[in-house]
Amino acid sequence: FVLSLKLEKKAEGKLQKQICQVVLQHFEKQYTAELGEAWSSVRDVLTSPWCWQHAVLLNRFSLSPGLESSLAEQGYHPAFPAALPYLPAAFRCYTRTAPGRFPAQKHQPGRLKEYYLLNAASLLPVLALEVKDGEDVLDLCAAPGGKSVAILQCACPGHFHCNEYDDLRSRWLEQTLESFIPDPLINLITVSKLDGRQIGDLQPEFYDKVLVDAPCSNDRSWLFSADPQQAVLRLMQRKELSSLQFQLLRSAVKALRPGGSLVYSTCTLSRAENSDVINLILSSCRNVMPVDLSGMARGVSQEFTFLSGMQQHELLVLPEKGRAWGPMYVAKLKKVSST
Repeated sequence: FVLSLKLEKKAEGKLQKQICQVVLQHFEKQYTAELGEAWSSVRDVLTSPWCWQHAVLLNRFSLSPGLESSLAEQGYHPAFPAALPYLPAAFRCYTRTAPGRFPAQKHQPGRLKEYYLLNAASLLPVLALEVKDGEDVLDLCAAPGGKSVAILQCACPGHFHCNEYDDLRSRWLEQTLESFIPDPLINLITVSKLDGRQIGDLQPEFYDKVLVDAPCSNDRSWLFSADPQQAVLRLMQRKELSSLQFQLLRSAVKALRPGGSLVYSTCTLSRAENSDVINLILSSCRNVMPVDLSGMARGVSQEFTFLSGMQQHELLVLPEKGRAWGPMYVAKLKKVSST
């Protein structure tokens, strides 16, 4: 009861955050054109933080005996059914249809956290990547580290390179890894602060798998921009993001070995940052081909709502009440040759 009161107070605090009208007006115009009728129900979720949901990703390196029964008592159930093309046994995540949030764990030096709270849709890029033990893996834009942690719930890469260009976010990434990954394994992880656009030239054809969780216009947080001037600046800079995303993807293609695959993801609904970027890569890089994600989409269709009419190599998760996951765009490509 005390916990639920705390959650209600937290939710009220979120409600007091004001919706930024400048951003909302921009989104209204763009997303009505791009999503059609789907936009109104998506807008209702994005502007209503009290109906947002959080998934609980268990940490296989620090399992608490009573945690799963405690989650079950509070209405949580395993998030991903066994019908998925790729779902490692150690990968365990719990969700529930009710909104609210399981209590977060504080960072304690020398002690591993037992779970990570996140938007369940952000696990789809990790499952699409299909990392196997011993593979060389690059997480090109890794902060704050949730997807890096999730990758390590799936497999133990031979080498795992987590890169984050921004200094502050890089420190956040390091703390996340320290909180979830034990010492022997953390020694196999390289954390760097390189410009992701240069990694392909610095380490050509070095990786089996690359995740590009690209910097994007974060629709959820932008709607609550506290400073209208900052919001206007963000919307002006938004036009430049697709160019950066394309350069990061091109670098990722160079960093991939022939036969290797990459997953591109964003947390925006924007077509310019999603399908348009992937289409540009496919038309300008002759050595990559799309990979069908429809099997994964079918396997998680009970948990997520997808925009219809997408290509088979891409998914766009649309938030709706009771399944308030996303926005999350996921696309998968494979490198077929060196040139």
